[in-house]
Amino acid sequence: MFWSMAPLVVACIVLAGMLGMCSIQAGGPGAGPAPEFDAPAALQADADTLKIPIRMPQLPEGWQPNSGSRHGIDGGLTLPDGQRGRAVSSRIGYLAPTGKYLSLTQSNADEAALVASIKPDSYASGTQDVDGVTWVVYESSDPEPVWTTRLSGPAQVAITGAGGTDEYRTLASATQKQSPLPIKRP
Repeated sequence: MFWSMAPLVVACIVLAGMLGMCSIQAGGPGAGPAPEFDAPAALQADADTLKIPIRMPQLPEGWQPNSGSRHGIDGGLTLPDGQRGRAVSSRIGYLAPTGKYLSLTQSNADEAALVASIKPDSYASGTQDVDGVTWVVYESSDPEPVWTTRLSGPAQVAITGAGGTDEYRTLASATQKQSPLPIKRP
């Protein structure tokens, strides 16, 4: 059996090598290009669909949006009658100029529910003032904190990721300075 398979394996390796489909790199794979993502279109679509206040951060040059998603948070919203309802959220991922990933989540959820949907074992550990807006900092077993604040609209906004304090502050400032996008009615 081995001798009948050996020529096929050798032929596959030679063919793959000739076609350039395989390569061996001692240092592992290199960094590829970041995916492109149309954040303005995605955020406008989220505002129109979710019917919640969504802001488009005006970030400095070098920041690149690379992903986005929508999520539901069961029991994440306190309704006017005191009952719990389903909240919704919009998340956009960004690569900072340093190459670090940060995500911005915008939601109609209550603070605790939004933070728990991002990092369930989080606890409030302090605050950060960003241009007069207080952001609550949550820590957890994960080394990446969650910063969150309530903006007008009302909207609960949260930031998390591998970036440092300066990158969190940049994304926070770029978001909180913007007005919610207008909701386009169908």
